[in-house]
Amino acid sequence: MEEVPHDCPGADSAQAGRGASCQGCPNQRLCASGAGATPDPAIEEIKEKMKTVKHKILVLSGKGGVGKSTFSAHLAHGLAEDENTQIALLDIDICGPSIPKIMGLEGEQVHQSGSGWSPVYMEDNLGVMSVGFLLSSPDDAVIWRGPKKNGMIKQFLRDVDWGEVDYLIVDTPPGTSDEHLSVVQYLAAAHIDGAVIITTPQEVSLQDVRKEINFCRKVKLPIIGVVENMSGFICPKCKKESQIFPPTTGGAELMCKDLEVPLLGRVPLDPLIGKNCDKGQSFLIDAPDSPATLAYRSIIQKIQEFCNLRQSEEENLISS
Repeated sequence: MEEVPHDCPGADSAQAGRGASCQGCPNQRLCASGAGATPDPAIEEIKEKMKTVKHKILVLSGKGGVGKSTFSAHLAHGLAEDENTQIALLDIDICGPSIPKIMGLEGEQVHQSGSGWSPVYMEDNLGVMSVGFLLSSPDDAVIWRGPKKNGMIKQFLRDVDWGEVDYLIVDTPPGTSDEHLSVVQYLAAAHIDGAVIITTPQEVSLQDVRKEINFCRKVKLPIIGVVENMSGFICPKCKKESQIFPPTTGGAELMCKDLEVPLLGRVPLDPLIGKNCDKGQSFLIDAPDSPATLAYRSIIQKIQEFCNLRQSEEENLISS
């Protein structure tokens, strides 16, 4: 059965399906009707759909504007450089879908076939899905409450024809709200490899990332590690490093040490990252020698190693 919110009132409570913590929960309607905690049938349907997906990675950030979507896009770009590896990038930032822009796919439309919605393909081995593809204009506002967001995420996971996929990367909005609960609950039975959490060095970001780590632990979501984005600026001419966002409280390194969470690496600022995202191009290809590219590649390798180790552990558990 799927995980429930940590402050769930319980199916037998008078507040079942009506409490504040019930908003966006897949079982809200059933609990409110008094039918008990019968799981949403979509959970089993999604479990069956996800049998063709080897690895599932969530990219989270407690704070907005820390480069989470940029990291998700470049994680997808980096993994897709191996033509034998099939990548799917799912954008569940319902109100602020930036993946179509970053991937150079603005204006593309989703097509429906007998097997479901077809992803928009950037490369033969890199498919993308986002609510941005469903809007008539990139400037359209999505003004939805939790249940409608939950329904959209359910459709993305159940109705998109991903096919055989090696890595499903899920780009999420900031925070620990409806979208996060929905994707964790719907994928719980399908086994999520883990979450990559993005932060910047300053305390105003770290304090929200601590909440994100706490969220992961409460919903039993494995943490692959933390990435410190915008971690210094290395001058391309003199090679001197400057701290644009000083780590006044020790940055991600000290936080990870205190909370016993792996630090996957630090990605320094590079103006070309923003320019490439605006143009919908891969920074890794355009700036192969940048310190930021080298950091990205090191982090991507660590994520692959984590996923492969987790897969081996699961296979050994099954065989025993």
